[in-house]
Amino acid sequence: MRPENYEARRHPPSNEFELNFGPNHPGIEGNYAFRVKVQGDTVVEAKADAGYLHRGFEKLMEGRLWIQNIAITPRICVPDPVPMEVIYCLAVEELCGLEVPERARWLRTLQLEMSRFTAHLMYFGGHAATTGMYTPSFWGIADRDLILDLFEELTGGRVYHIYNLPGGVRKDAPEGWLRKVADTFDYLESRLSDYDDLLFRNQVFVRRAKGVGVLNQKHALELGVTGPNLRACGLAFDVRRDDPYLVYDQLEFDIPTEEAGDCLARTLVRRAELIEIIRIIRQILKALPDIDGPVRAPIPNPLAWKVPAGEAYPRVESSKGELAWYVVSDGGDKPYRVHIRGASQTHAVQVLEELAVGSRIEDIAQIMFSLDACPPEVDR
Repeated sequence: MRPENYEARRHPPSNEFELNFGPNHPGIEGNYAFRVKVQGDTVVEAKADAGYLHRGFEKLMEGRLWIQNIAITPRICVPDPVPMEVIYCLAVEELCGLEVPERARWLRTLQLEMSRFTAHLMYFGGHAATTGMYTPSFWGIADRDLILDLFEELTGGRVYHIYNLPGGVRKDAPEGWLRKVADTFDYLESRLSDYDDLLFRNQVFVRRAKGVGVLNQKHALELGVTGPNLRACGLAFDVRRDDPYLVYDQLEFDIPTEEAGDCLARTLVRRAELIEIIRIIRQILKALPDIDGPVRAPIPNPLAWKVPAGEAYPRVESSKGELAWYVVSDGGDKPYRVHIRGASQTHAVQVLEELAVGSRIEDIAQIMFSLDACPPEVDR
């Protein structure tokens, strides 16, 4: 017996056809497929399809020693890798009852904010490019490289730092490095007015982004939206303030919000966050010289380390939104279970599929990038 819509499927309207966006960087930070059905130039159906990039991290980690997993964590979100390192360490430290030295906690917080800044610079360039503006991409990558230079000097790695370890960090900051951080962010702050003229006040970008991909606060909460995408709907929720970790309870910063919930609002929230990131970094740079002591707590032989049985569920605020890891130990030398709950799963699948329907073809890539998702974090 034929289904009721058999004839409609067999003979679709003449102006209806399917399009594939991706999987080669269609408008999102990584290889990602997005299939849409359009009538004319309007999207009527949309389906996200991850799995074209790194995948299977959770199972990989369950087959490796606790210490070996540090090298895997940054791959889960390349534009913002530090939160992945830190949250894994927080989970292991909770299971082991490790007390992280104060100086290490300040250094971790500094890394997190530097990584957030680099992620936002990449976001601005990518979002601008989806509207046909490529200069912000060139500027953003060039300015981001200045921060990657700092990471390289601190950790030895520009993108994958593998600097955080359970119990603290691998080594202290080299001499003169904090001064370089201060100088770099002084320069980046001086650049913000140029970015405003180039992008945020540019009427080509503003008119393209305004009123596109609108998400109201009620529906955002129903879908589980977090981070800048939620704050763009008017709700000032941030894990750093509402459930503090590391040294965020000792820092002063505001939570920028917008009300429109559209592509423009999501960009403006991140633009405002740059000011708060610089504000936080300056507080850390002022405090660090007076905080002496070790940067890592003693741990057992990493190759024979058996973590006590139990479970941990730490959470942090990444540049994408709330990031939480559920880690279970059965008392062995490897995790029994690892589950990653990141913002990208919600933003790049459920939210994206809903916002795309009713949009026009030329706005699909813009909506995708405005949600700022990491594909490996989806198909983890």
